[in-house]
Amino acid sequence: MKDGVNGVALGVFIFFFLAVTVVGFLAARWRRAENEHSLDEWGLGGRSFGTWITWFLLGGDLYTAYTFVAVPAAIYAAGAAGFFAVPYTILVYPLIFTFLPRLWSVSHRHGYVTTSDFVRGRFGSKGLSLAVAVTGILATMPYIALQLVGIQAVLDVMGVGGGENTNWFVKDLPLLIAFGVLAAYTYSSGLRAPALIAFVKDTLIYIVIAVAIIYIPIKLGGFDDIFAKAGEAFSQVNPATKAPRGALAPGEAGQWTYATLALGSALALFMYPHSITATLSSRSREVIRRNTTILPLYSLMLGLLALLGFMAIAAGVKVTNGQLAIPQLFEGMFPDWFAGVAFAAIGIGALVPAAIMSIAAANLFTRNIYKGLRRGLADAEALRRLREGDPRHRGDRLHRPHRVRPERPGDRAPHPRPEGRQGP
Repeated sequence: MKDGVNGVALGVFIFFFLAVTVVGFLAARWRRAENEHSLDEWGLGGRSFGTWITWFLLGGDLYTAYTFVAVPAAIYAAGAAGFFAVPYTILVYPLIFTFLPRLWSVSHRHGYVTTSDFVRGRFGSKGLSLAVAVTGILATMPYIALQLVGIQAVLDVMGVGGGENTNWFVKDLPLLIAFGVLAAYTYSSGLRAPALIAFVKDTLIYIVIAVAIIYIPIKLGGFDDIFAKAGEAFSQVNPATKAPRGALAPGEAGQWTYATLALGSALALFMYPHSITATLSSRSREVIRRNTTILPLYSLMLGLLALLGFMAIAAGVKVTNGQLAIPQLFEGMFPDWFAGVAFAAIGIGALVPAAIMSIAAANLFTRNIYKGLRRGLADAEALRRLREGDPRHRGDRLHRPHRVRPERPGDRAPHPRPEGRQGP
C-alpha cells in the first residue's frame, strides 16, 4: 500500500462518483409518468423495464461491491472453496426460470409490490405476511452494511479516512457523504436511479475484469506461475490450526460442504426482497425468461473475477484484512489512473445494490408494516366507537383481510348484467 493519499486514483474515483450522482438525479426525468408519486412508479419503475434494462438492473443488484471484493478475498485466504459463488449463480437461473414468471404474472394482475403482498393474497394470513416483511427487512440491513465494506476497502487503499488511530467520525465521513448522496437521489428518482447507474457500473466492471485478466498475468509471468505460487502458499502450515492454509482444489472432506453451500445459496438468493423488486419492475414475464438465459454471463465474469485471489498471492500481496487484497492488487499492478477506474467500479458497485435494497426495504415497511399498523389502529378506533353507540360512526366498515384465490383453468368470467336490469 502506498504511503499517503493516491491523488490520481482518488481524482478518477471522485469524477465517476460525481458522474453517477448526476445520472441518479436526472433519472427522475427518464420515462416520467403521469402519476410519478405512486409506489408502482417510485418503487418499481412503473413496471416498464425491458430486457436490457432489467438485465443490467438485476446484474447490478445481485453482483455487488462486496462480491467484487469478498469472492477473490475468500480465494486469497482459503483457496478453491471460495469458488462456491460461481456454481451457485449458475444453479439459481434454472430454478427461477420455473417460478419467477408465474410470480410476476400473479403480482402484475393483483398489483402486488412485495413478496409479503403475494403471501397475504395467496394465503390470506396477515401474520404470515408481516413475518415475511420483517424477515426481509432484517435480512436486507446487513446486506446493505456489506456494501460499506467494499467502499471502505477502496477508501483505505487510496489513503482516504486516515489510519487506525483516526477519530471514527473522520474515518467514516467519506462513507457518510457517499450514502447521503445515495439516499438523496434514491428519494428523488426511485428505482429509475439505480437502473440507469447500473449501466455505468456494469460497463466499468466488465472493462476492469477484461483488462485485469489479461494485463496482470502478463506482468506476473502467466497463469502457470500464478497457480504454482498459489499452490506453494496454500501448502504452508497455518501455525494456529496446524493444517495447510488452503488448497487449489477442495479435498474429499470439504466437497459436501462446498456442494451444500452452493445449493443453499442458490435457493436463498431470490428470497431477498431486492431480487424480487428488480424482477417485478420488468414489463412482462417474457422479459424475465429472457433474463434467466443471459444473466449467466455475469457468472462467467464472476469466475474470472475469482481468479484475482490467486493473482494477489502470486503478486506478493500481504494484508491482515483479506478484504483489502484485491484493491491493493489493483493499486500495485495498474497505473494510478486505471487503479482509480477499478476503485470507481467497486464503489459504484456498492451504490447500485444499496439503492435497490433500500427501496425494497422501504416497500416492505410502507406496504406491509406501516400501512397494516395504521389500518389496524383505524379498525380498533372504529370498533370502539361502534360499541359506544356513536351515531357518527355507525356506517364505518372494518378492514377485513380477504384471500385472493389464483385463477384456475376451469374458472369462467361472470355473466355481464343486461343493461337496464335492476336488483339482484
